[in-house]
Amino acid sequence: MRYVSTRGAAPELGFAEALLAGLASDGGLYVPASWPTLPDTSRPPDYASLAAAVMAPFVGDDLGPGMLETLCHEAYATFRHPAVVPLVQIDHDQWVMELFHGPTLAFKDVALQLVGRMFDTVLAQQGRRITIVGATSGDTGSAAIDGVKGCEHVDIVILYPAGRTSDVQRRQMTTVDSPNVHTVAIDGTFDDCQDLVKAMFADAAFRDDLQLSAVNSINWARVMAQVVYYVAAADALAGPVTMCVPTGNFGNVLSGWIAQRMGSPIDGFIVASNANDILARFINDGDMTTRDVVPTLSPSMDIQVSSNFERLLFEMNGRDGGLTAEQLTRFRATGALHVEPDQRAGFIEGAFRAARCDDEATIDEIRRVYATTGMLIDPHTATGTAAARALGPVTPGSPVVTLATAHPAKFPDAVERATGFRPGLPEHLADLFDRPERTGLLPNDLGQVQSFVRSVSRLG
Repeated sequence: MRYVSTRGAAPELGFAEALLAGLASDGGLYVPASWPTLPDTSRPPDYASLAAAVMAPFVGDDLGPGMLETLCHEAYATFRHPAVVPLVQIDHDQWVMELFHGPTLAFKDVALQLVGRMFDTVLAQQGRRITIVGATSGDTGSAAIDGVKGCEHVDIVILYPAGRTSDVQRRQMTTVDSPNVHTVAIDGTFDDCQDLVKAMFADAAFRDDLQLSAVNSINWARVMAQVVYYVAAADALAGPVTMCVPTGNFGNVLSGWIAQRMGSPIDGFIVASNANDILARFINDGDMTTRDVVPTLSPSMDIQVSSNFERLLFEMNGRDGGLTAEQLTRFRATGALHVEPDQRAGFIEGAFRAARCDDEATIDEIRRVYATTGMLIDPHTATGTAAARALGPVTPGSPVVTLATAHPAKFPDAVERATGFRPGLPEHLADLFDRPERTGLLPNDLGQVQSFVRSVSRLG
């Protein structure tokens, strides 16, 4: 498998090269040169073996014989549930897929427990080191840190927006006592953090000096690993299914679209947004205009510039990288993305629907689900179950699966406000608030952030 950039000007790479590069040299995102099909219907029953089978066409021989399956079994042995991503029925046609049984209680673990191991394997084979820089709106940072904290060949620096994550989310990043792990709060929004990361990659000398790589969903391997649980859901429920995805950076729902493209029997997707509803506005009305980021009870979705939408835009443009680059340059300059109506209709209509859920509706939904099922859900998942209930399945009577993206204990204030019950952290995190924090605060200034990254990287 070869990988091409969504902006058309970077060289093609193999899987291992694309994994280590993260962002393409032309500022684009890597995607496969062609989309493979799923293996035959007699797929393995355990999640780790299924993951290896689904991802094999994307990885090829780059990791060495048998290594992909070995890494999958190691990664998913860290999950607290034997099914890894269990399905729970909450109504006659409504299901929840719990993606939060990994070490940091968020769906990002499903990919990052594997991707961290892939990094260390490839780097050991090549005798190299890298410096990972990442931006997080809450969950990616802790999952990335947990995935690479023991990696001999990796230093990691995570930027997060000061005061805009939950206390649990922040402490899961800042209390990790490992010499290769570094975090810093940025005086700004997640979009500011994401822009700083992209600017560091755009600085060719800095990128090359520190051998920069990315672990958030601009890295293709993150998206690839998330494809698997969509296949698992459709297989378990014998399709067709509708998938409902709480969405901020578009990477998770894009993984579902790829699973559908590969042949998984998914009818369509419901995109659930909070008050930062740029994706819902685009899907429903064709309006992709940025607005100020509004802090909400679901902070991981407090995003206006969804990086992974670029990969879908590339497909909407018939894989014309030049056109994609031109549109995105104009989007950053004007705050508005224009897509021709016929382009949009061909990809959006019949595939994606969307609903917006503000904080008041989110609290109401957490309360409703608890009252009717006894299940506690976090605010991000609540935007999804509310959207799934409002829009329903594409095929009447078929299942709708909402992705439960975080454990309710990561957002105890919102859950307690809705239900009167404060969820406790699992045993392995019970002392989280007793652990000392290691972090700093920097302004939204590229020069100062680059100086910090250089000072902590062992390649600096």
